[in-house]
Amino acid sequence: MAEARKATKGRAFTPVGVRTVRATPAPERPGAAKSALGVSPEVLRQVKLIELRTRRLVNSLFSGEYRSIFKGQGMEFAEVREYQPGDEVRSIDWNVTARMRRPFVKRYIEERELTLMLVVDVSGSEQFGTQRRFKSEMATELAAVLTMSAVRNNDRVGALLFTDRVEHFVPPRKGRRHALRILRDVLVHQPVGRGTDIGGALNFLRQLLRQHAIIFLISDLADAAVERPLKLLAQRHDVVVARLDDPSELSLPDMGLARFVDPESGETIDVDTSDPKVRKAFEASASAERAETRQMLRRLAIDEIPMTTRDSYIEPLLRFFRARERRAART
Repeated sequence: MAEARKATKGRAFTPVGVRTVRATPAPERPGAAKSALGVSPEVLRQVKLIELRTRRLVNSLFSGEYRSIFKGQGMEFAEVREYQPGDEVRSIDWNVTARMRRPFVKRYIEERELTLMLVVDVSGSEQFGTQRRFKSEMATELAAVLTMSAVRNNDRVGALLFTDRVEHFVPPRKGRRHALRILRDVLVHQPVGRGTDIGGALNFLRQLLRQHAIIFLISDLADAAVERPLKLLAQRHDVVVARLDDPSELSLPDMGLARFVDPESGETIDVDTSDPKVRKAFEASASAERAETRQMLRRLAIDEIPMTTRDSYIEPLLRFFRARERRAART
């Protein structure tokens, strides 16, 4: 079983005899018209459907939570007004006070504008799912909800797609048109790489971002060397990890003799899944891996949102927002 865990450790696998279903764009007809954006009308229709679905969620569930836990990082000068008893002496504007011959104070407001960066894993292990959806589809919907939340609050949003290399980068900007571009890119991007290098993606982002940002890493974390890159990034930015799993990666189903294929390396291994000892060892190893990851994220004070392809992402995201809000209220 050690070999089985080595072959599938931290990765999705495709066992023989298990059929996975994925919603994919309809094949493009020869000569079909393309939009000015260079994509087919069918893809644009999917983008629009995702936007409409996630906009309803944002309007009804996530908008208030997003705004309450992600606050501006500085103060912006608003105006000067006459001094009132109880005002901080340090806020007196001495130039205006001298000119007007009575005390005036500066008034500041919190800077509301934020930068949200989505770091989305598009490696081979994301193209897997034995329940409601593939992990890549859940990542797309989650990215859409976060993008629309940012746009609703007039924040900048950008995206970085990665495998074993940085595949695609969209600089953070505002506006609905920009948000639709991000949704389109996440939906239709065809990765060049198959492996996973989270550290490379995070180091790229750390060198690029000069101002504080909220960074959502959306991945199954199929990469062992993530602690140091996460630590360095979290020193300057607010980092949140949305970890995507499939139930078959946590508990091995009884399928008899099955062949597992690593979608990133292509390595195969035959496993007798009917053996209770094999299934028990697999489950124990998977549980230990995830416990180790949770401990690592706690050491780094990074929030984790665990999600599975079997369940909706709505409840985990709401729990995260509400936990953040409670924690902020205590400080």
